[in-house]
Amino acid sequence: MNNQLLCLLQLAFAPVGAYSYSEGIESLVEAGATDSEITLRNWLENSLQFGAVRVEAAVVVRALRAAKIGDLRALSYWNAWATAVKETEELRLQSWQMGRTLVRLLLDLRSPVASGLTTSVKDLVEVGGNQCNFAIGFGIAAANWQIEEEAAVLGYLYSWAANLASAGVKLIPLGQTAGQQLLLDLQSQISCTAQEVLKLEDDDIASCSWGLALASMAHETQYTRLFRS
Repeated sequence: MNNQLLCLLQLAFAPVGAYSYSEGIESLVEAGATDSEITLRNWLENSLQFGAVRVEAAVVVRALRAAKIGDLRALSYWNAWATAVKETEELRLQSWQMGRTLVRLLLDLRSPVASGLTTSVKDLVEVGGNQCNFAIGFGIAAANWQIEEEAAVLGYLYSWAANLASAGVKLIPLGQTAGQQLLLDLQSQISCTAQEVLKLEDDDIASCSWGLALASMAHETQYTRLFRS
C-alpha cells in the first residue's frame, strides 16, 4: 500500500510539462472573466461537474483496465476516441505532448514495484505512438504500478486542479495561500467527480465544455501569452 501511494504521488506530479498549459484560463483572465479566487474556483468546479476533464478521467479508467489485461485494441480505440473529442488544436497538442513525455519517462524509469502486467509497457504505449494522449499514458502507468482505479482517478483530477490553480495564481494574480485554499475548497468536488466517473458506462461519457472550447480558441490568437494553451 505504501509503495502504491508513493507511485501515485510520483505519477500525479510527474514532470510532463503541465505547468506550461492553462487550458484557456489565460484568455479568460485577459478578457476579465476570471479575475479572483471566486471566479477561478467557479470555473474549476464547473469543469469538474460538467467539463472535459470528466471525459479525460473516464479515459484514464478505460486505459488502466485495458492495460491490465493487455487489450491493445481497446487502448487503440480509446486513444483515437480521446483525440477525436478534443475541440481545439491547442488542447489536442497539449494532450499529445504530455502523453509523449509521460510515456518516455515511464519507459526510462527503473521501477522497484513489480509490474504484474501480461503485456510489456513498451508494447502498450506503442499503440498510441507519437499521438498517445496523456490520459492513455496515465492509465497505462497506473496499471503498471498497480494503482487502484479510484486512487488513479483522484490523482489525475487533483493534478489537473493543482496545475490550473497554479496557472490562476500566476495569471490573476493570486497569493500562494489563496491557491492552497482553492485546492482545499475543491477537494469535495474532486472526490464526487471521481465517484461519478468510476460509475460511467461507455455510452454515458459526455461533457458540456463549450466554454473551454471558446476560451481555448481565443487563446490561439491571443496577442501576448505566457502559456501554450
